[in-house]
Amino acid sequence: MSDPETEDDAPPPPEGFALSTERGAFSTRNGPYFHDAAGRQAFYARKRHCNGMGLIHGGMLSAFLDGVLAGASGRGTGAVGVTVHLSVDFLDMGRAGDWVIGEASLTRAARDLAFVEGRAHINGRILARATGVFKLMRRRES
Repeated sequence: MSDPETEDDAPPPPEGFALSTERGAFSTRNGPYFHDAAGRQAFYARKRHCNGMGLIHGGMLSAFLDGVLAGASGRGTGAVGVTVHLSVDFLDMGRAGDWVIGEASLTRAARDLAFVEGRAHINGRILARATGVFKLMRRRES
């Protein structure tokens, strides 16, 4: 098994996933993150993603799910979504060396708000579920 702290010794991502390169500075620093054609996202948990008990930190799962839900908001509406509310329920535990997969779907969209739900799991075992509300930001015409 590879060392979960060595960046270039990580196992390959799950089948169908590719490195996400168009991320902001916060996500790039916390990642690397991966994505697939269906809009799912993933990260390989490292020791730096864990708390003092060796479990994936709730803050890491929250930040990850925020991005997963925002992605679903964007795919479903065609607009960039800015988080106005995020609720996360922690249901199980993961550790360094686990691949965490996140998936989400748009449940409803209004003129300027999107409502999204999703989950983070390891091999189908749900670590956390989340709901979010996103303010839809459309680009202004010049």
